[in-house]
Amino acid sequence: MTTKSADSLLAGSPFLKGLADRYPDCLTTGPAEIIAAVCSVLASEVVSGGDENVLKQNLRIARNKAALAIALADLKGQWLLDEVTENLTNVADACLNATINWLLRDAGRQGKLVGLDNDNPAFGSGYVVMAMGKHGAHELNFSSDVDLIVLYDPEIAPLGENVEPSTFFVRMTKRIVTVMQDVTKDGYTYRVDLRLRPDPRATQVAISFNAALNYYESMGQNWERAAMIKARPVAGDMELGARFLKEIQPFIWRKYLDFAAIAEVHSLKRQIHAVKGHGEIAILGHNVKLGRGGIREIEFFVQTQQLIAGGRNKFLRGIATLDMLDRLVEADWISSQAASDLKDAYRFLRQVEHRIQMVADQQTHQLPGDQQRFDDLA
Repeated sequence: MTTKSADSLLAGSPFLKGLADRYPDCLTTGPAEIIAAVCSVLASEVVSGGDENVLKQNLRIARNKAALAIALADLKGQWLLDEVTENLTNVADACLNATINWLLRDAGRQGKLVGLDNDNPAFGSGYVVMAMGKHGAHELNFSSDVDLIVLYDPEIAPLGENVEPSTFFVRMTKRIVTVMQDVTKDGYTYRVDLRLRPDPRATQVAISFNAALNYYESMGQNWERAAMIKARPVAGDMELGARFLKEIQPFIWRKYLDFAAIAEVHSLKRQIHAVKGHGEIAILGHNVKLGRGGIREIEFFVQTQQLIAGGRNKFLRGIATLDMLDRLVEADWISSQAASDLKDAYRFLRQVEHRIQMVADQQTHQLPGDQQRFDDLA
């Protein structure tokens, strides 16, 4: 890509223009090559040393370069939506793994964890990060928070002498948040949201394996069942994460739904409709995620159909929105025309959402409210 064509393409985005000025190599290198390179750096020994500032710098540069490369591939039509969201997710996964492996090694250096494999410190660590929502489903958006649930198992964690599990893993989790979202001269990596964990107002940011299972089995709500559909172990002790998903399956997937459960699904729908502006059909100021006919409604439709039918049909237990629409057709649950209309709308709205966020790297889903800014975005 020439400098002139890049300037034209990036004219509407101060954020991307700033990245292009800082990382000009991203304008002349293929996006797949850039993603592979930044993920390789994150997995290398460069981030496994003793300097947390080096870790932070590598994380932010990796995310910046990936953001620019993915945006260009998207804007030029080089990648379709699936490729864009998959690569956004892969980079987030790589950043989380680099952070957690560094922190685990650091705990090993301090004697708080013992006997870790330095090449693979997450294995057997008893500490796992679960990605939720779009991150869990490999559908991350351009300027997304990462929604996480953090679990630990004190029975298998190789803790040092006199190390109290809850205190240690809560502090480690808070360090993840700091490493990922502190703003430095290179920006930030990702904003971290831990509010999808069980009873977030009453629990710590890291929760024990058994406590989480007990919560879902005794107090879990339908919206949490829907959220758990997309849960995915993303970093840390992946075997522990897989075990948690296996244990949580009976909570997510029920063969029968009682009247109370169906009423709660209707209640969730009413809550979506209660969002300001949901009842209006508009262009200026429209929220493409939460507004009428928006991204959230499509995702909600798919997940509720999964909750209703997935208890009996394991084929309907996938995590990706577009893939599940195809599976609902195959299961003769919805018509092919309905699936086609929803997929077209979903792809279009997600592309618009990405362009809104590319302007200034803000987690927003709202079209400009005045005509001039709207025209600029267009």
